Amino acid sequence: MDFSGRHFPTDLILQTIRWYLRYSLSYRDLEEILEERGVEIHHTTPYRWVQEYAPQLEAEHRKRRKPYGTSWCMDETYIKIKGEWVCLYRAVDTVDFLLTKKRDKRAALRFFRKAIRLNGMPEKVTIDKSGSNTAALEQLNKEQKKTDQPKIEIRQIKYLNNLVEQDHRGIKRRTKPMLGFQSFKTARRSLKGVELCHSIRKGQYDKTQSANGWDYFYSLAV
Repeated sequence: MDFSGRHFPTDLILQTIRWYLRYSLSYRDLEEILEERGVEIHHTTPYRWVQEYAPQLEAEHRKRRKPYGTSWCMDETYIKIKGEWVCLYRAVDTVDFLLTKKRDKRAALRFFRKAIRLNGMPEKVTIDKSGSNTAALEQLNKEQKKTDQPKIEIRQIKYLNNLVEQDHRGIKRRTKPMLGFQSFKTARRSLKGVELCHSIRKGQYDKTQSANGWDYFYSLAV
């Protein structure tokens, strides 16, 4: 990861990015916190750091993490972009996530295909009673049948799906102070970092590499 040419040291940049992605802070909060520590910085500078480095850190985490198990719980939540609500598909324990403008079969299929590329084909998927999610899974099962592969078991069990609802709260709690996003691009980049820190907070990293979550986060930049 290239930090050359930056006015500030690499460790300060990474710490500021982690604080923003991990805690309920705005960019102006960071400006004030850093100023208290003797670092004069405009709040747009941490914004640029997050937009550039958060996707790179998340991509490195994807390379290192092991594929998730074969039983998934997935659901959708909503994020505001330019005053409008858009759909964020997520699977519990950060199996994967996808930001889309619509909630339909096509979007659900995109999410499942993306998650399968990283984690392999699941044996079971727990969902709510969404018709689009069901239709997407049924489409995947048709494709599985053509290749004589086992079908995905589709489960609609409310108390299991509540696991995803609980997981959503951690993301919503972090995005609320962000006061909405101004574009899909900035939302995607920021959410990659938020999901990364959410995954690390839940201990979804190789603990033989780092003793704790923040050390692991910083190691992603090496």
